[in-house]
Amino acid sequence: MIYGQTGGLKAAQLKALERIYQRQVPPRELISSELAHYLCGLSRELRRQIGIIVERSGVIRHVILGDEREIVIPDLSDWGLGRSGLRGLRCIHTHLNNEPLSQDDLTDLALLRLDLMVAIGVSEQGDPQSCYYAHLLPSNPQQKQVEQHSVRHLFQLQLDIKAFLQGLDDELEGSVAETVDLSDPRERVLLVSVSRGSRREIEDSLQELRELARTADVLVLGEVIQRPQRLNPRYLMGEGKLKEVVIEALQQRATMLVFDQDLTPNQVRSISALTDLKVVDRSQLILDIFARRAHTLDGKVQVELAQLKYILPRLAGKGTAFSRLMGGIGGRGPGETKLEIDRRRIRDRISRLEKRLQEMARARRQRRSKRLRCEVPIVSIVGYTNAGKSTLLNALTSSDVLTEDLLFATLDTATRRLRFPLEREVIITDTVGFIRQLPESLVGAFRATLEELEDADLLLHVVDLSNPRFEDQIQAVEQIIGDLELGQIPRLLVFNKIDLLPPEDVEALCRRYQAIGVCARERKTFERLLAVLEERFWPEEAVVDRG
Repeated sequence: MIYGQTGGLKAAQLKALERIYQRQVPPRELISSELAHYLCGLSRELRRQIGIIVERSGVIRHVILGDEREIVIPDLSDWGLGRSGLRGLRCIHTHLNNEPLSQDDLTDLALLRLDLMVAIGVSEQGDPQSCYYAHLLPSNPQQKQVEQHSVRHLFQLQLDIKAFLQGLDDELEGSVAETVDLSDPRERVLLVSVSRGSRREIEDSLQELRELARTADVLVLGEVIQRPQRLNPRYLMGEGKLKEVVIEALQQRATMLVFDQDLTPNQVRSISALTDLKVVDRSQLILDIFARRAHTLDGKVQVELAQLKYILPRLAGKGTAFSRLMGGIGGRGPGETKLEIDRRRIRDRISRLEKRLQEMARARRQRRSKRLRCEVPIVSIVGYTNAGKSTLLNALTSSDVLTEDLLFATLDTATRRLRFPLEREVIITDTVGFIRQLPESLVGAFRATLEELEDADLLLHVVDLSNPRFEDQIQAVEQIIGDLELGQIPRLLVFNKIDLLPPEDVEALCRRYQAIGVCARERKTFERLLAVLEERFWPEEAVVDRG
């Protein structure tokens, strides 16, 4: 098969191109003299560039016909990257005007991780002239990515290609081994933020993305921030900048790009078309974390529903790009088998899951009605993810709900009883944590679970006071509460982790926000909180003075 622009060729010319596949390059030579003459002569005859993709063994895998200015290299994703980060392929093509390698040639070399990019000049008589070649470099203080060489005539080139590539492999692998443990099975990611917001907003959001990546158990190799004047509707960032990002990711042996912004299906496809790296956005990363953390039937159904709703609009362009998109992160839950079914079956599955959620919601309403008939006050703990809600629930009720220093450590609603003196008690419910830019599909899927908040007599809004962005997190939670139409329910602000700040700062902040300070790990700090709860629900029997 001849790749490229074959329109208008005669049958004899096509056969001449196809005969290139029958040749083989000696393993220690860049290209044989006979093959070089044949390529240059045919290139001059057709007045077009001709390229070949050659394996290290000397086998020619692709023959490419371009125009007089360039060739377009076909998809090479069937050849994986070796431990050195090279693909084990070299591209050799003709230049009709005997010109050096172009910037596009060097970009293709870096993006495709080729062993070599070679250009052979063609004389007016169709003979080989100068030879220009370039290869990638290991990490260096000058941050130089590519090194170029040239000889005035191809046959002056004295290069044992086998030994040269072996040495290059060793250097590249050695430079990576100093910074990256390639035996680590985790995904290696480069975080990318493209935003027109303020520098502080970008840094805050990126810090949260780092925490999400840690929760998803991926290895973060680096970060890229761009603040463009306008967002590119196709790539989010400019195409040139995106290529630089991809090249940097490949240099660091990243396996995935994680964008802090939500990507449209078209943007995912466009970015994936430039690279073999997996492309994941913020929503997909959160969905993957939810898929890891869902243990109950309710949670699993809700996460699967959210994932399918996320996937559905992205089925239109499913192909090699989509297969990259859904590998690893973001592929849990419904799994790859469900990604292969058509839209109708996806919609049918969504419909069944929504009906199941409705049935579960009815069962929850029945349980809630029983609690309401008992006239026991209900307190729901809400707050930003990783604010310490589950830790506080455990300390108040002597429970053992899972707690970890991770975002979304628990997804499933936990309900416990908190006993007060004189046989009084309240029901305390812990809910899933909130986060900025929570995917719409997740909000919809978890709406049934969050309906439990509607029956709450009090929302205990827990805030991580040690977080420098706690004010933004308070606003984010308040906005979500408003979106859920729960703004009419009384709220009590509780500042957690007060042990990490000076006492005078804690006191000033509590006065400013009319909040109660606690340390969820120290029960002795709960005295004021318990007193306020007791006076709120049983004012006539309160025995502790609030002030």
